[in-house]
Amino acid sequence: MERRKGFHRVILKVSGEALMGDKGYGIDPVVIDSVAGEIKEVHEMGVEIAVVIGGGNIFRGLAATAIGMERASADYMGMLATVLNALALQDALDKKGVVTRVQSAIEMRALAEPYIRRRAIRHLEKKRVVIFAAGTGNPYFSTDTAAALRAIEIGAEVILKGTKVDGVYDADPMTHKSAVKFESLSYLEVLQRGLKVMDATAISLCKDNNLPIIVFNLRDKGNVKRVVMGEEIGTLIN
Repeated sequence: MERRKGFHRVILKVSGEALMGDKGYGIDPVVIDSVAGEIKEVHEMGVEIAVVIGGGNIFRGLAATAIGMERASADYMGMLATVLNALALQDALDKKGVVTRVQSAIEMRALAEPYIRRRAIRHLEKKRVVIFAAGTGNPYFSTDTAAALRAIEIGAEVILKGTKVDGVYDADPMTHKSAVKFESLSYLEVLQRGLKVMDATAISLCKDNNLPIIVFNLRDKGNVKRVVMGEEIGTLIN
């Protein structure tokens, strides 16, 4: 499973939890400024980059269903949380001089463009950063699945999944000091081991379309650039 040296078009998947830093809730301005800086660095290399953003720092649909909320309603609320994060990231990128467009799977014309595949590709070709918000626009699908779907639709070469840890482990490295990191995995190994990298729908989509995933630590400065340039950090899934 060799890694490619450099990518032309990528999807960066940023979890909502990554944006809250150590605050425990909401958006940490320092963290979102850092993420915007990482994106700008890659964008200035000429790489076409789109971002799919989660909403777990504001609202988690699955957590709400656990206390009795109807699943579809909870998921729609989660989608709206991703729009808040997308607008915050757009603002941070604007301040750094990076031209961005937010495209939402749920139509809200005063805030964002509706998601249109050809328009998204054209924005990337014009060297704009595209932020995809509101997941797939459908309940019961995660933003990981949205990342896989959008990556396939726009012809991205890889999904870069930025997390709090430096790859995929056989147990939670935050609570298990003996956890072992995987350098590479196949899609089937992820599914068979039940590893919480992405949900099964997202992994299956990537498998069916031969789309690699690289899981890496988004908190380490310069890591997005290193991954894009082909350095062997994180865990490769293909």
